[in-house]
Amino acid sequence: MNSYGDPSSPNGRARIPGRHGDPGQADDAYGFPGGEGRGRAAAPEGTASAGRASVPPRGAGSGGRAAVGGPASVPPRGASGSAAVGRSGRASVPVSPAPGGSAGRASVGTAAVGAASVGAASAGRARVGSVPVGGRASVARAGVTPVSGRPGGPGGPGGPTGRVGPGRRGPGDPNAVARAKKRKRANMLIAAFAVFIMLTGLGVVSFTYYSTNVVLPEDTTPPQATELYAFDNKTLIAKLGTENRTLVTIDQIPQHVQDAVAAAEDRNFYRHSGVDYKGIVRAAWNNLTGGDKQGASTITQQYARNAYDNLNDDTYARKVKEAILASKLTERYDKPTIMQHYLNVIYFGRGAYGIEAAAKTYFGRSAKDLTVAEGAVLAALIKQPVASATHKGYDPAVNPEEAKQRWNYVVQGMVQEGWLNAAGRETAPTAADYPKDCPKGKSAGCLRAPNSAGAGLDYGINTPYGNVINYVKTELRDKGVCVDREEEVTASKPTCSDALMSGGYRIQTTIDTKIQAAAVATAQRKSADSKLAGQPKNLMAAMVAIEPKTGRVRAYYGGDNGTGTDYAGKNTDSQGNLIGGHAPGSTFKIYSLAAALEKQKALESRWKGRAFTPKGTEFKVSNAGTDNPSCGNSCTLRESTLKSLNVPFYHVSEDIGPDKIVDVAKRAGITTMWNTNPAEPHDLTATDADKLAPETFFHVVAYGQYPVTVLDHANGVATFANEGRYVKAHFLYQVQKRNQQTGKWEKVVDEGNVKGKQVIDKEVVADVTSVLKEYPGRVNHRLENGRQAAAKTGTWELEPGSTENGDAWMIGYTPQLATAVWVGNVKDREALRTKDNRRISGSGLPGDIWETFMEKALKGKEKLTFPPAANIGDPDSGNGEAPPPPEPPQQPNCGPFDLFCPPGGGNNGNNGGGSPNDPRPQNGVDRDTALPPLTLRRD
Repeated sequence: MNSYGDPSSPNGRARIPGRHGDPGQADDAYGFPGGEGRGRAAAPEGTASAGRASVPPRGAGSGGRAAVGGPASVPPRGASGSAAVGRSGRASVPVSPAPGGSAGRASVGTAAVGAASVGAASAGRARVGSVPVGGRASVARAGVTPVSGRPGGPGGPGGPTGRVGPGRRGPGDPNAVARAKKRKRANMLIAAFAVFIMLTGLGVVSFTYYSTNVVLPEDTTPPQATELYAFDNKTLIAKLGTENRTLVTIDQIPQHVQDAVAAAEDRNFYRHSGVDYKGIVRAAWNNLTGGDKQGASTITQQYARNAYDNLNDDTYARKVKEAILASKLTERYDKPTIMQHYLNVIYFGRGAYGIEAAAKTYFGRSAKDLTVAEGAVLAALIKQPVASATHKGYDPAVNPEEAKQRWNYVVQGMVQEGWLNAAGRETAPTAADYPKDCPKGKSAGCLRAPNSAGAGLDYGINTPYGNVINYVKTELRDKGVCVDREEEVTASKPTCSDALMSGGYRIQTTIDTKIQAAAVATAQRKSADSKLAGQPKNLMAAMVAIEPKTGRVRAYYGGDNGTGTDYAGKNTDSQGNLIGGHAPGSTFKIYSLAAALEKQKALESRWKGRAFTPKGTEFKVSNAGTDNPSCGNSCTLRESTLKSLNVPFYHVSEDIGPDKIVDVAKRAGITTMWNTNPAEPHDLTATDADKLAPETFFHVVAYGQYPVTVLDHANGVATFANEGRYVKAHFLYQVQKRNQQTGKWEKVVDEGNVKGKQVIDKEVVADVTSVLKEYPGRVNHRLENGRQAAAKTGTWELEPGSTENGDAWMIGYTPQLATAVWVGNVKDREALRTKDNRRISGSGLPGDIWETFMEKALKGKEKLTFPPAANIGDPDSGNGEAPPPPEPPQQPNCGPFDLFCPPGGGNNGNNGGGSPNDPRPQNGVDRDTALPPLTLRRD
C-alpha cells in the first residue's frame, strides 16, 4: 500500500483523490452558492453547522465518510493503511488586494495566518485538536459546550434549574435572557482566544517556513513513465514506470482543457493570488465553533500538496505550509506555468498521472489533440477518479450517470466564466457531444474501456515485445545512460531500473512493426496463421531477424511476454545460473566451413565420410542416418555441407583445431556458448578461443553439439549476409528525454554511425554463401520469384543415443535480412513430433516457419544477389581419398556403314546429345531438385 493508502500504486507517490458532492447543490470552490462543494452541502458563510461533515480521525474505521454532501476519498500523503479520505469541506474566499499592495498577495510571516496545531488546549470545554481530514483541513471540530444547559444535568431538561424539570426557572424569569447572552459572549471570547493562540503559533511557523529555501518545480521531477516505440517512432510497443506520466509544457495543453480544469477545481484560479487566506481563517473558525470542516485549497495549493512530500500531515501547520508554498509558487511563476505543473502531477485514475497520460489512457490521443468534450471529461475526473467504499467516483466506465452530471457541471462553469461560447472561444459541447465508448477495433478519438491495450503502465510487458524491454535495459547500461549497482549511482546516472521506471525516456527501438508482425504470426502458437497452431503443446518456436548492414534487430520472438522464459535469449534460473542456449546442430557448420576455408581448405577438398571411433574416445562419430554415405571417404566440403555430413567436419576440426571454429563463431557474433554435462555458460567475448578448445569445446563443436542462443546465432548469420562484416545486434536506435523547461525532446543517445568491422574475409564468405544458396532448393524451401537466399538446417538428438530429436533449426539470409529459427520444447525435453506423429527435423517445421516468415518480411523488397564464389584454398588439402577414375565409355559394336551409330562412332557420355560442357541440367533434370528433401535425425 502506498503513502496514500492505495495498494495499486507502485511507489507511494500516487495521489488518489476521492471527493464528491452534488454538483447541483454544492458551493463552488470558494463557498459561493451554485458552485462545486467538495463533498458538503451549501452553507452560508458564518453558519456554524450547515452541511457539517463528520470526519473521523486518522485510522478510525473506513475514514472520510462525509455526513452531508456525500463521502470523500482523498487519502493523505503518507497515510499508511488508512482508507481514502476526501476533500470534504473545502471552501475559500478570494483574497482582495490590500490598499497599495499587489493584487491578491497576502502578507505572510508574522501575519495571523498559520497552521500550527494547538494540541488539545481547552478553554471551558472548547478543544482545538489535530484531527486529520483527508489531507485537507486539520483542526478538529471544536465543541464549545455551555456550562449549564446539558441535557439531563443541572440547567438542562429535567435538571434542577430547567424550565421543565425541578429547579428550572419559568418563562417569566427576568434574568434568563441576560444569562443566555452572557454565556454566548463568554463562549465567543473563549473561541476567539483559542483562535488567537493558534494563529499566533502559526505565525511563528509561517515565518520560519517562509524564510527557508523551498524546493521549486524545476528542482524536482515527478516520476515519468518510459515509452518504447517501434522504428517508425509512432507505434507504441511498451510503456512502463512507477507512475504513468509524461510531462508536457503548457503550449501542448489546449486552452479549453486548462479552462475545464479551472471550472472543475478552482474557478477563481485566474483571479486570486494562489491562496485563499480568508477561507483558511473561516475554516478554522467553523471548526472551533462546531462548524463543518473546510479546506479552501486552490489549484496552486493542490499542486503543492501533490508535489511535495513534506506536506503529508493533516494539521493546520501543514495547511499553512501549503499556503506559504503556494504563495512562493505564485511569486515565482505565472498562471500558465502553475497550471502546467498542476496538470503534470494530478491523478486522473486508471493509473494515469498528468494530463498527457490521461489523454492517452482515456481517449488514445495526446493532450494537444483533445476536444472540448474530452477535456471536460478529464477535468471532471479530478474530483474523484477512483471508486471508494462510499462513492463510485467519476470514471465514465464505472459511474456513467454521475460522471455525465459532473461533466455538465464543468461545461456549464466554463460557459458561466466566459470560457466557452464567447468571442475567440470554443463552442460549448452539447449532451450529444459527450464522448462515445470505443467500438471494437477502434482505440482513439473515443472513450476507451478500462485496461485497454496501451492504457496502463505495464503495457507491452505481457506481449512478445516484453523481451525487447529487457534488452533495452541492458543497452541503456552499455551506452552509459544508467548503472546496475547502487554504489555507482550519480546525479546524472540512476540505476537502470530507475531509469526505465521513472526516467520518462522516449525510446525508439529498431523493431520493424511489419517484420515483427510476420514473426509473431508465423511462430506464436496462438496466432491463426502460425505453423505451430494445433501442434502438440510441448512444442515452442523462437525467431530473431536482423538487418545485416546495420545490426538492427527487426523482429524478435522469444515468447509471449517479458516475464517468462525468453527462448531466443539468455535467462537466469532460480539458482542464478545463466541458461537459454539450444544445441544448433548442423547450422553451426557455417562457422566450421568458414574456419576450414580460412585455413585454405578448398570447397573441393576431399575428406573421409565413413563413421569411425576417434582414437582415445568411446563414442562413434557418424552421420545422421548413415554410417557410409554415398561419397564414402571422398566427400568434398561442398558435398558434406549440402548433405549435412558430420564425419568430414569432425576430421576438419581435428585438422585445423576446434579453437579455430570457436574463434570464427566468436568473431561472427556468438557471445555465449554452453558446455554440456554439466551445462556451463562460457563468455566467448571475455576468453580467447584457444583457452576454451579443445578442453571445453571438443571436436564435436564442428557440427553443433554446444548450445547457443537464437539471438547470437542470428547475429552470426547476419555477419555472413553482410559479407563478413560484423555489426553487433542491437535494439536501441535512439533515446530521448524531455527538457522540463522547453518541453522539447532532447537526444540522450543514438545508434551512431554503424560501420561494423570486417571479421571474416569476403572471399571466405563468398565461398560459404555459394554453397548455402543451393540449400533452400535441397530442402524445398526456396523463396518465391527466384529470390536468392542462403540457408542451412540443423537438428540435435533428444539425448545421447536417442533416435528422437530435441532441437531443430533453420537459419538463412538474403542480403537484406538474416533470420534464425529454432523449434524445441516449452519445458522438459520431449521428442519433437508433429500432431500426425512425424519426427521434426530442421527442414520440417523450422523450415516452414523460416520460409513463410521470409516471404512476408521481404515482400516488396528489391531482389538482390550474392557475390560469386571466390574458389579459394587447396583442393588437395583434405584427408580423404582421391576420387575413383571415371569408367571409360563403352563403344557400341558399329560397323563402318552402321547408320545408327552416334556421330564420331562412339558413346557421347549419355548426356542426351548435348555438349559434355553444357551447363544446362542434363537429361532434363534439375540437379538440386533431383535429391529428395532431407529428413535427418541429427544434421
